[in-house]
Amino acid sequence: MFSRELLRSFKNIQTPFYYYDLDLLRNTLKTLSKELDTKSFKVHYAIKANANNIILEIIKNHGLGIDAVSGNEIKKSLEIGYSNKDIVFAGVGKTDVDINYAINNEIACFNCESVEELEVINTLSLKLNKTSNVSLRLNPNIVSDTHKKITTGTEKNKFGIDINDLHNVLIKMNDLSNLKLSGIHFHLGSQIGNINVFKKLSQIANKTNKRIYEYGILLNHINVGGGLSIDYLNPQKNPLSNFKDYFNIYKENIKLMKNQKLYFELGRSLVGQSGFLISKVLFTKKSYKRNYIILDAGMSELMRPSLYNSYHKILNITSREMINKKYDVVGPLCESSDVFIKNLKLPTSKRGDLFCIYSSGAYGETMSSNYNLRNNIKSYFSDSI
Repeated sequence: MFSRELLRSFKNIQTPFYYYDLDLLRNTLKTLSKELDTKSFKVHYAIKANANNIILEIIKNHGLGIDAVSGNEIKKSLEIGYSNKDIVFAGVGKTDVDINYAINNEIACFNCESVEELEVINTLSLKLNKTSNVSLRLNPNIVSDTHKKITTGTEKNKFGIDINDLHNVLIKMNDLSNLKLSGIHFHLGSQIGNINVFKKLSQIANKTNKRIYEYGILLNHINVGGGLSIDYLNPQKNPLSNFKDYFNIYKENIKLMKNQKLYFELGRSLVGQSGFLISKVLFTKKSYKRNYIILDAGMSELMRPSLYNSYHKILNITSREMINKKYDVVGPLCESSDVFIKNLKLPTSKRGDLFCIYSSGAYGETMSSNYNLRNNIKSYFSDSI
């Protein structure tokens, strides 16, 4: 994966740092475009996955829009050069400041998650003498095959409007004269392993689309969210997500009406595998019967293992030792949860060895923090290193 020349470059860079393989990113986007292959489908990149400027530029150059969940994400997207008409705004708790910013910049659509949110956007649009496009985010109560902390489409989640309340919401829309209903929106969660769950979503989307049409409303679009997984177990063997089967499910099951479009919100599957967290061994030690490797990267640089107990492939990329030992690989922060993995078999490791944590391109840099007053770390790219 890493050439000798690249490893020599790594040794001259202060650790920890994020490293991005831009060739892999471009290949991922190229594969996405090939499998999308329909003018009725449009992908909005979920910027919360990774908001690095260079990453955003490359994604923009491949014709994707933006799925934003804050005013600052909208602002950054506009600064990078994304069209306001290619930005949709989701999120269960939009502030008035963010809503006003989005209205003034005439973004494509608000994905609304409650009746009260609809009322607020209508009031603020009236004050600004604007009409705002809105999409109803509906909670379909579908259990998906993913971690409980990243599932978003069940009755136990905070997201969306109870789909059983659709009639009352449509009646309420008649009183909101500064809103235009342009779509419906669903999102089941992230890192969904069994893509067959999207067949059930397609059936519900079709039924809902037809029902709304019976009210005399032809929607502009149906937004089915994202959720396509990446292979955290074997990132070297499977660097690309299964775009073909994912899109085929919708091609075969979604029934669009005349001139309707199908929107997607992909994030992790576009950027996850192209990012790596490179760290250095600060210390090794044995305590009782456990061997520890203490890295200079921790939960402040990659939160997912601490937050979700998630797995990331971890390799010592500089050791030439042949003898393997089992280690707990941990970070330096003063938290017992600052652990990347336990009982990992690795070559005998020592102070100064470089480690690579794979699949860090999504929810690595964007979820990083300054906890313990740690410094922000830098990002480096294959095109310039």
